[in-house]
Amino acid sequence: MEVRMRKLILFLTSALLLCFIFCGGDRSADAAASQYYLGGMTAGFTLSANGIEIIGLKEVISENGVICPAADAGIRTGDKIVAVDGIHTKTVEDLGAALARGAGKTSEFTLKRGGQSVQVKVTPVKDQKGNKYKIGVLIRDELSGIGTVTYIEKGSGRFGSLGHAVCDEEHDSLSIANSSVYLCSIIGVNRGERGKAGDLKGLFLNDCKIASADKVCDTGLYGTISDGYDFSSLPLIEIAPLSSATIGTAVIYSTVDGVAPQAYEVAIAKVDERNKQNKNLVLKVTDETLLRETGGIVQGMSGSPIVQNGKLIGAVTHVFLNDPTRGYGIGIEKMIGN
Repeated sequence: MEVRMRKLILFLTSALLLCFIFCGGDRSADAAASQYYLGGMTAGFTLSANGIEIIGLKEVISENGVICPAADAGIRTGDKIVAVDGIHTKTVEDLGAALARGAGKTSEFTLKRGGQSVQVKVTPVKDQKGNKYKIGVLIRDELSGIGTVTYIEKGSGRFGSLGHAVCDEEHDSLSIANSSVYLCSIIGVNRGERGKAGDLKGLFLNDCKIASADKVCDTGLYGTISDGYDFSSLPLIEIAPLSSATIGTAVIYSTVDGVAPQAYEVAIAKVDERNKQNKNLVLKVTDETLLRETGGIVQGMSGSPIVQNGKLIGAVTHVFLNDPTRGYGIGIEKMIGN
């Protein structure tokens, strides 16, 4: 068994996370001619939920008593508000404006539930404490999470990260509009154990925006590094096709403390060029330091570049749930060019 390495919804956030933009095409010839800065740094991603997600219901203290209009109307946790009275509602501010505009009148809410569109009638009430119209929901309009930047293309500044899909079945409508990527400092680790995936605990450095994302798909999250980004600490590296990968020693670059990536030894146990699920490599962590600090591969390490014989061959994507010392990797050619 395995689990994806992400904290979107992550995570945020999980969400860092939409697979509606298909990533395809073999660009290996162009990629081979380019040089790349080696990643390994952990980044915090924020993506729009493309609607207002209901993460909980609560009662409102009104002049007519303690009630929850949302629950009475049949709204459920996990629903997403996408429109009020036919007006698209995308952010928390949009919902507040719609409720103020309605001034307590019954409105038609359009929800997204399990991929289906649902309409319900909701009558907001005025909260005695804040004197604002409310429907009794806990909401969020963006998803966030942490992951690892795999590479940055020299010249274009295009970056690739994660190595697997950002979304899941519960969050299938992410938007990349107004997305941001921040430097993330790792301040702690929940160690991986047999039957339970560990994770990195990161702190977004909101004054250190390093990139903007513009594409999400089944091989990760992509975008462009901000002007002025300091590349001086990042080594340049060439990529190598998956066909050159061999059983034996390799290195992954991950950040499990602070902001600086470190090299950790792993063993490649299997190479599968034909795998269609981003599981082209089977890895086993052999580095004693990493095993001591994390127990192996943990959530947040997805996207960690895999280097063998001095060349970038792939990125970490999953951990084996029944053995955190083992995981999967994607061939780098599947990520390059997005």
